[in-house]
Amino acid sequence: MPFFRKIICSLLLVLCATSGYAADLARIDALIGDAIGRNLIAGGVVLVGSRDRILFEKAYGRISPLPDAPLMAVDTIFDIASLTKVAATTPSVLKLAEEGRISLIDPVVKWFPEMAGHGKDSILVLHLLTHTSGLDDVQLYGDSPIRSAIEGAATQKLKGEVGSRFRYADLNFILLAELVRRATGAPLDVYTQASFYRPLGMTDTCFNPKREGRFCATLTEGRILMGEVQDPLCRQLGGVAGHAGLFSTARDLGRLCRMMLGGGTLDGRRVLAARTVDQMTAPYFSRGGGVVRGLGWDISSPFSSPRGNGFSRISFGHTGYSGTSIWIDPASDTFVILLTARLDYKNTHEFNKLRGDLSTVASQLFGIPPELGEMARFNDE
Repeated sequence: MPFFRKIICSLLLVLCATSGYAADLARIDALIGDAIGRNLIAGGVVLVGSRDRILFEKAYGRISPLPDAPLMAVDTIFDIASLTKVAATTPSVLKLAEEGRISLIDPVVKWFPEMAGHGKDSILVLHLLTHTSGLDDVQLYGDSPIRSAIEGAATQKLKGEVGSRFRYADLNFILLAELVRRATGAPLDVYTQASFYRPLGMTDTCFNPKREGRFCATLTEGRILMGEVQDPLCRQLGGVAGHAGLFSTARDLGRLCRMMLGGGTLDGRRVLAARTVDQMTAPYFSRGGGVVRGLGWDISSPFSSPRGNGFSRISFGHTGYSGTSIWIDPASDTFVILLTARLDYKNTHEFNKLRGDLSTVASQLFGIPPELGEMARFNDE
């Protein structure tokens, strides 16, 4: 660790020791306890970390709404829903681009000739990653749901100008997972295990986990699911999809976040080039500059509630429908993970407020002030 960074960390430790730090940590307990009390969630896990270490880790409540449900634990395994997009699909596509096996400016029809002749020639792989393809979600059907996804993409009329219209659609990432399979010959679950999860020591992260285990519950159509993916499209696709289906723990996801803050390395093991991480998190603008996305990652959009107030403008993250979120700030060297047993899927305003409030508190308690973080990064280079 460079000398300047050591000075910053030492100063922060002194400040924490002299400013009622334990009382400040109780603010996180209060936030999660209030969400449990209002039946937004049955329980959850909060993990805050930096490039070098875990700074805060705690489990709250229970794994399901059942009164006799086991208590939540820090190693509880969650269906992380749309975090799959950034924890599996995005790094896979970017790694293939880094290796020259695909290009982000490849026309999508190069990989999906089934779409040729349907007016989709202007869609690039880049547009799928930024949700600016002009495609909307479609229903899946039949014995080959991936074929129906491709046909649905091919035959639908594009909405708006490609590259300018932002429309969050799972179909973009369903296609990207199939692109990974076509480019490598391996399905997404096999490719991610070999390329990321095993090298990073993410031992609890996988698609289609064994049903016996320490799972957090998800709710769907009045049923409680344990170790079975909640997303219906992913279930149709056999549990392995580019938009959902991944299961993980807060600590495993923390290792992914630390790798991102480390410029593609963790514990001396490199899984992505530093330039690839930079490319992944560089801003791409749509809606006349009103929406800012990275490749896969969110930066500033209608889905950016976990950014809170306090993280820098270069911070990035993602949310998951099951009650999950990640937000990472390279400037303050901080990330926040929230994984929950979500109960209330209608009150999105209050749930998003919980995400934002948690990040705001975490940035105040654990983050290096962004201006000092930028200086530390400069001294690291």
